Amino acid sequence: DESFEHDFALVNDSYEETQEKSYTCNVCNKSFSQKHNLLTHRFIHTNKKLYSCRSCDKVFPSNRDLNVHKRIHSGEKVHVCNFCNKIFSATRDLTIHKRIHTGEKPYPCSVCHKSFSQRSHLITHTAVHTGIKPYSCSICKRSFSTKGDLNKHNLVHTGEKPHSCGVCNKRFSTSSGLNKHYVVHSGEKPFSCTLCGKSFSRRGDLIQHNLIHLGIKPYSCNICSKRFASSSSLTTHRYSHTGEKPYS
Repeated sequence: DESFEHDFALVNDSYEETQEKSYTCNVCNKSFSQKHNLLTHRFIHTNKKLYSCRSCDKVFPSNRDLNVHKRIHSGEKVHVCNFCNKIFSATRDLTIHKRIHTGEKPYPCSVCHKSFSQRSHLITHTAVHTGIKPYSCSICKRSFSTKGDLNKHNLVHTGEKPHSCGVCNKRFSTSSGLNKHYVVHSGEKPFSCTLCGKSFSRRGDLIQHNLIHLGIKPYSCNICSKRFASSSSLTTHRYSHTGEKPYS
């Protein structure tokens, strides 16, 4: 599952290691000194196959990652990230990876000036401006700019949700959706409002919150036309018209 491996790498790379804190798995209560080790461990509970190194106790989400790791024990030359110790077989892969830590984005869009860490990401982005969407769904004919987006869309028609949360068994159609869901259990809130400091577990919730500061109220009651910043506030308001008391 390439998307799983890709998302695993993103999650594994996005956290800086630290020896001073203790991170505990909320499924089996096993503790780790480094956050990325806890994230690696969590995949044991998702029923995904992991690949174990026979020379040490490390596990990996793909056979490819395991083979790269084995070079440490065999003495072969490897390229190690000085931020998080992740190992790469090629200098180019290490260079791209380091941009996660440094924030470097050397590929700017000539139209909107948005920048990207990889040239391939810039090429994918340009479809936003050109409107070219060469990948079409054979069922509903909806078009997409990338094959990956089409593959994710196809799950809407199949109803397939192959990724299961090891904590609550909630299922997701994509591994990225599962990774985002995990913050519900971990309690992490990495997205903070720059105006009031309130933190959120999901970027979408932060964006929704920002509407309060901007005074934007996109949700309108179809009975009295009163407007709200969030759909949940609108739903609560509607009970005043229906007389329904869902919380009593």
